Parts: sequence; structure tokens; C-alpha cells
Amino acid sequence: MAAPIAAAVVKQLLTKLAVDAASDAEKRKKILLAILAPVIGLLLLIAFIVYLVTNPLSIFFSWLLPDELKLVEDFQKDYGFNQSIGIYERDYLDGSGIDYGDIVFRDGATEVIYYSQLDSRYANEPYGTDKIGTHGCGPTSLAIVISSLSNRMVNPVEMADWSVANGGWCAGNGSYHILIPRAARAYGLNVISEVKDEPQKIIDALSSGKLIIAIMGKGHFTKGGHFIVLRGVTADGKILVADPASKSRSEKEWDFSIILDEARKGAGAGGPYWIISK
Repeated sequence: MAAPIAAAVVKQLLTKLAVDAASDAEKRKKILLAILAPVIGLLLLIAFIVYLVTNPLSIFFSWLLPDELKLVEDFQKDYGFNQSIGIYERDYLDGSGIDYGDIVFRDGATEVIYYSQLDSRYANEPYGTDKIGTHGCGPTSLAIVISSLSNRMVNPVEMADWSVANGGWCAGNGSYHILIPRAARAYGLNVISEVKDEPQKIIDALSSGKLIIAIMGKGHFTKGGHFIVLRGVTADGKILVADPASKSRSEKEWDFSIILDEARKGAGAGGPYWIISK
């Protein structure tokens, strides 16, 4: 009699343990899901934002309304993407089809070798599946800086190829911001960033012969995003630039306030200014 009773008790205990274990596992699963759900949601949101920022607008034509498409376009511009020049825009019409020859600016603390992305020697060369003339302001700005500060002459075609090979090309939009510090360091130059709240550092850098690549937003230099080179400062505080999309803008002196106001506030990779030196 005792044996069956003992067996029944053991069975009940084992059943309870099994139920408790299953219940604990279920509880652990629910806790884990409660923890992971917001994390996964945040990661998906970040991925979607990056997708919106970095992909050509043509991708969205089929599934966005006109107002929504405009919102995405403005969002991309806010982060300095859409670094493209339309072939019917004034810069392209005025600047393309010209062999710019060998241009050197000597009015700053450092002599600057100038390249134009619209130069007939480079404009129709590929930048990934894009063209240097329409999307190559990033590689061209780097070509200006590297050729001016190092012992190595690097033209926009070489820089565009380097960008594609090293993850700097952003299909349909131009260049990822990380291209600037990554390429400058790869070519043996020093880079200082995160100076957007310290304008005096920009003036000091230019006065000492350093060059600065800046990503500009909508304004005097672009309708969207556009890399230019800050190449010097005059005695009265005007900024000298090397704009790869405009030789005429490169020959003007610019109020520092314009540079500060129009530099892309939402830049990544330490931008919107990268101070580059030997």
C-alpha cells in the first residue's frame, strides 16, 4: 500500500516540477521578448532612417505620394546627401565641356591645386554607376586636398575609384560622409573633426595652412549637399574656397557667416568640417 502511495506522491512532485519548469521557461521567454522588442524596433527604425537618407529618390517613386516624396527629399538634404548636379542646372551648363588645365590658387597660406568635377577630362568618367561630373564632389574635393598637401598628385578619377573600392560611394547620391576622414588618413594625412561648435578653430586652421573639407547644405553652393574645400582666410576674415563644381565661386571671397550658416548641420563622420593637414 505504501509503495503505490509513494509512487503517486513522486509522480505529483515530478508533474509539479515539470509544470514549474515550463512556466519558468515561458516567463523567461516573455521577459526576453519584453527586453528585445524595443531594441529590435529601435534598430529597425534606425535602419529605415539610414535607408531613407542614403537611397536614390527613384526607389521611392512607386510607393510614396508626392507630399511624402518631398518630405523624404528634404530629409535627405538635411543630412547632406543628394550631392548631385543635374545636367540642366546652371553649374553643369556653365562648367562642363571645359578642359581646366593646371590651376593653382596661391592667395592662401597653402598653394592649392584645383580640380573641377566638371572638367572635360573627368566629368564623364564613372563614379560607381554614376558620373564624376554629376556626383563626384567628394572625390574631387579629396583630390584637391591630397594633391595640395602631400607629395602625391591624385586626380578625381583615381579618388573616385578609391572611394568605390573602399565604401565611400553612395549610389545615386554622391559620397558617404565617412569618405572624407577615411580617404585623407589612407593617404597619410591628419584629420581633425567635431569642430562645428568651435568656429575659431576653423579660422586658426586656415591661417596656419591647413585645408578643410566642408559638406555644405542648401544655399550659395548647392541645392542639396555638396563637398567643397576651405583653402584659406584673408586678412579681413573672408574665407577662400575651392569649389569642385564652380571655378567662379572658387575665385570669390566669402563671408565666414555664410560658411557657418550653410554648412550641413546633420553631417555624420565628425562633419560638417574636416580639418586636414600634413
